[in-house]
Amino acid sequence: MSETSERRPAGARSRRPVPALVFLLVLALAALGIWWNVLSDEHDRAEAQAAACSIASEVPASLDPSTVTLRVFNATDVAGRANEVATTMESRGFVVEDVANDPEDVEVTGVGELRFGAGGAEAAKYVQLYLPDATERRDTRATTVVDLVIGPEFTELATQDAVAAALSPIASADKAC
Repeated sequence: MSETSERRPAGARSRRPVPALVFLLVLALAALGIWWNVLSDEHDRAEAQAAACSIASEVPASLDPSTVTLRVFNATDVAGRANEVATTMESRGFVVEDVANDPEDVEVTGVGELRFGAGGAEAAKYVQLYLPDATERRDTRATTVVDLVIGPEFTELATQDAVAAALSPIASADKAC
């Protein structure tokens, strides 16, 4: 081959693929970045929904108070405390089976204690909305009766508005699940 056959004709441009490849690479990286953000946002939404669903499953559903049977016990030195609480719980629709001083020989600390068997776990979670800082103590009883034991730091039950407010985000989370 001669030197003249390898030369380009006059006026022909040489093609350089590098600028075009760089441009395509930049476009591809931009598209990748956009998709990364879209998928990341979707992942965050899915995690938030899973968290809301797990919270909704942990907190009790709103029960009809007339289906919950309570025994209200006083574990304080303040006379009549169990009667006050029992009267309030009855006015809110709960069935109060017994009102007395705490028959168990255990020290109750804090605002109170909820005692229940396996069958009363859901009812106890619901009652805990009315006495939020109460500790739970599961026992071997076969009934669904919940013992609401008033402790020495008890001041008052949660208001109906506070209970409704605690249940409203749960209802909306249940709908999302």
